[in-house]
Amino acid sequence: MTTFTRLDRSVVGNWWWTVDRWTLLAVALLIAMGGVMVLAASPAVANTLRLDSFHFVKRQFMYVPMAISVIFAVSLMSPLWVRRLAVIVFVGCLVLTLATLLIGPEVKGARRWIQFGSFTLQPTEFLKPTFVVSAWMFAQQRKNDEIPGNLISMGLFVVVVALLLSQPDVGMTLVVSAVWFAQFFLAGLPIFWVVLFLAVGIISAAGAYTLFPHVASRVDRFLDPSGAGNYQIDRAMEAFQRGGFFGVGPGDGSVKRVLPDAHTDFIFSVVGEEFGVLFCLVIVALFTFIVLRGFSRLLEEKNFFVVLAAAGLLTQFGLQAVINIGVNLRLMPTKGMTLPFVSYGGSSMLALALLMGMLIAFTRRRAGSGEIK
Repeated sequence: MTTFTRLDRSVVGNWWWTVDRWTLLAVALLIAMGGVMVLAASPAVANTLRLDSFHFVKRQFMYVPMAISVIFAVSLMSPLWVRRLAVIVFVGCLVLTLATLLIGPEVKGARRWIQFGSFTLQPTEFLKPTFVVSAWMFAQQRKNDEIPGNLISMGLFVVVVALLLSQPDVGMTLVVSAVWFAQFFLAGLPIFWVVLFLAVGIISAAGAYTLFPHVASRVDRFLDPSGAGNYQIDRAMEAFQRGGFFGVGPGDGSVKRVLPDAHTDFIFSVVGEEFGVLFCLVIVALFTFIVLRGFSRLLEEKNFFVVLAAAGLLTQFGLQAVINIGVNLRLMPTKGMTLPFVSYGGSSMLALALLMGMLIAFTRRRAGSGEIK
């Protein structure tokens, strides 16, 4: 059995003694719970689609070792190499996102995917974590006022938002905007610009409601729960009621048989029905722990880029979980967003693995004055 001592100077040995092992444990628990929940929720969906009962299960368990490998490989990197990786993947995903508008298949009125054989890739999932390159620009301007880092970051933000709205994907646009604004705020955004961006955000939300019929429909259904078109939300709420505190038991739930997205967007309702509210609270606690633990590790960080980038990643990770859970509990309008590491999805799983690998790399204990190495 291999053991690591503090005298071990190997790459893996050094990684083991500098990485946040509590965060690794929490992520491992989420991935394990996700595997169990996909096993519970997806066979009924597969049968409805006339696929093999374990079609989604097999694919999910194929992605899990890939995701673990990505987390481990990226977390080994120094902040400098994480930044370089983010820039490369970001540029590549910008090109692929543009390609989806030209050659991507149209699904439910949107073009967000590119087909590679049996694998469907959603490039925008990888845009979200790699957009931390904007933190590099903020940090560069903080370091040298002659570098127009803020303007460059604004330009990148406009490009990303334009591509997302062209698909269209308003929900992801809101997430990217929130993360970018949080980074800009931490970088020292003057109060005038805070008020201005908030005003622009309100106007943009009103514009999205006016210009995109599907956005208006979702908001209207959220504001009028008794109206038509709330089938999935109604079934999700019924699932939580049936589950109670302890659930009806693994495999005995019924919501997964009637919800087309039971293995993705509404997997949290499957958890609530089969395992109960207490188990749902455990999942919420794991997400909360990862986010708070990450921010606590940043309190001692000296490098400004690392602080901004990690804060952006934590905001994105936590916000995605909040949106998914909020939709399931009818606290927010419906939005097709997965529950990190729990919902089924190859692009989502691998993109989140990249995010988590970058976050763990940034929060590793490093000696030095704060220079990126």
